[in-house]
Amino acid sequence: MRMRGVGEDVEVRLIVVGCSPAWPNPGGAQSGYLVEGRGRLLLDCGPGVLARLREREDWPQVDAIAITHFHLDHWGDLVPWVWGTMFRFDGDAPRPELWLPPRGRGLLERFEATLGTPKMFEQTFELHEYDLGRTFSTAGLDVTAIRVPHYQIETYGFRVSDGSATLAYSGDTGPSEKLVDLARDADLFLCEATLERGALDGEPRGHLDIGEAVAAYEASGAKRLLVTHRPDELPLDDGLERARDWMELEL
Repeated sequence: MRMRGVGEDVEVRLIVVGCSPAWPNPGGAQSGYLVEGRGRLLLDCGPGVLARLREREDWPQVDAIAITHFHLDHWGDLVPWVWGTMFRFDGDAPRPELWLPPRGRGLLERFEATLGTPKMFEQTFELHEYDLGRTFSTAGLDVTAIRVPHYQIETYGFRVSDGSATLAYSGDTGPSEKLVDLARDADLFLCEATLERGALDGEPRGHLDIGEAVAAYEASGAKRLLVTHRPDELPLDDGLERARDWMELEL
């Protein structure tokens, strides 16, 4: 994999592979964010992400993938990743680490039973489960998972750091003080804002409107806000930055 030298001073870069909400924006891929530093870590892997990654290399050379939750728009392309590996279109590359929410391996086993191929995920990825609030290291980065509210499904945001630069990724979330902790003093806060201002999407809540995202950002002291998981039909106020597929940012 593309690990850099231990003593080398390496910038951390975010590449937005896909940033659509649960229904894709026209021509867009769903959630997938590639963090490159000493290694390559993909945050979420929704539909369209694998195809997008293959636009730039025959098969994605990533060290690890971390999944925030099991709504399809955040993990669905793990399935075609399996098929490509099964038929050796991956170039016989080493298995990436796959970091799952607690009890995620059991969920994958249930999906395997439905899809009819036992151990398909285990044969494709090196499976791990992360723990709430406990930092794990992968792809040369330290990642801390913080639970956030998202309807009634167990969901996490990620705080990702190389020791110098820090990215906070909200995943999918309703309003919560946990977002302030997640993004505290981060160099970049990648935050969802799926809803029209003042709209409600259920009880318990599952998403933010733009005012709620901005409020969390301002309270956190993060240096930069990048709004994601937002329908193209919903505008943003002047001065706010919207994620776009293939956007690249240095942290």
